[in-house]
Order: sequence, then C-alpha cells, then structure tokens
Amino acid sequence: MHTLTLTIQPDVQPGPMRRYHDVVSSATSTNHSLDEAFARGDADLREVYDEHSTLVYSLCRRALGAEAAKDATQEVFVSAWRKRDQYDPTKGALGAWIVGITKRRIIDQLRSEGRHADRRADEVQDERSPSDEPPPDRVVDRMFAAHLLAKLPSRAREVIELVYVHDLTHSEVAERTGLPIGTVKSDVRRGIMKIRDEMSVTHV
Repeated sequence: MHTLTLTIQPDVQPGPMRRYHDVVSSATSTNHSLDEAFARGDADLREVYDEHSTLVYSLCRRALGAEAAKDATQEVFVSAWRKRDQYDPTKGALGAWIVGITKRRIIDQLRSEGRHADRRADEVQDERSPSDEPPPDRVVDRMFAAHLLAKLPSRAREVIELVYVHDLTHSEVAERTGLPIGTVKSDVRRGIMKIRDEMSVTHV
C-alpha cells in the first residue's frame, strides 16, 4: 500500500521552464511502464511529477498566472494520486489523463476567481457585466485547443492556422503554401479530427 509522498515546496517552480511549444508534445506521450505502474499504485509519485509537471505548470501558468500556477500544479498531482484507481492505461496515456485533471482544476480556479470578481464588482457598482467575459469552460477549451494545435506536425499546424486564424480559403492556402489543394483539405480535416479526438480524451 503506497501513501502520498509528494513533498514539493510551493515556492519551487516545476522543472526548468522551456518554451511552451517545446513541452506540449508530452501530453499524450506514453511511458508504458510508468503508466502501468501508476495504474497499479506502484509508481513513485515523484517520478510521475518529474515526467509531467513541466507541461501541467505551463498550462496552469498560461491560464492562471505564475503564482497561482504553482499551487494549482501541486493540487493536480495530489488529485491524480488520490484518483489513481480511476486511471485505465488501456484508454490513453497517463499524460492525457493528467491533462484532463489539469483542465478541471483550471476551470474551478477561474470560476472561483470569477465569483470573487463579481462580488467586488457589486461592491463598487462596476458597470461592466460579468457576461462580458467568456465562461471559464470556453476559456480553457480554447487554451487546450491551442495546446493540441501546437502538437500537430508543422505543415498541418500552418495550414490550420491559415484557415482558422487568418481566415483564408483552401484555395488561398494552397496558393500561399504551394501545396496541392487536396493536401490542404486533407491536412485540415485530419488535424481538426485529431484535436477533437484528443480534447474528448482529456475530459474527466
């Protein structure tokens, strides 16, 4: 029987922070032996933390800011350890499962901050309506979509950004990139399907 042994100091930033684009690919990477050991309850939590904390902290930092991200990262791994009997390695990588927990933690934090902000706004009679801000779920979904987009191969990522960010037609993308229009369409279709599939995996 393993007990919770995570003793990370809250003022220690998880891992050396690398560029966000350089760490996102670890979300669904698979260390089969570690994943299976975690599912059995035999994994060293420190090893799990070392494997995935840079990504978790990066996501939390983008959504919550540096200070709140430190506490949120700790809470994600404590929650993951307590829920380890719910993880099934046959259904996906441990990293993707932990990303799902991270998403829920970020949403809870944003909702909590939103409630506090609403109370403060009422006290000072702020004219800005809370409805002016997108719901926390939508904010985090956008962030995770960006996270998954960054994991796509460079060509697919470029094509999707040209279509959905720069609002170019398939024909305009083909002209700009020199790719056949059929390749553009297939890259967009496969990339969007992959993002949707992986977003469904990270929902817990």
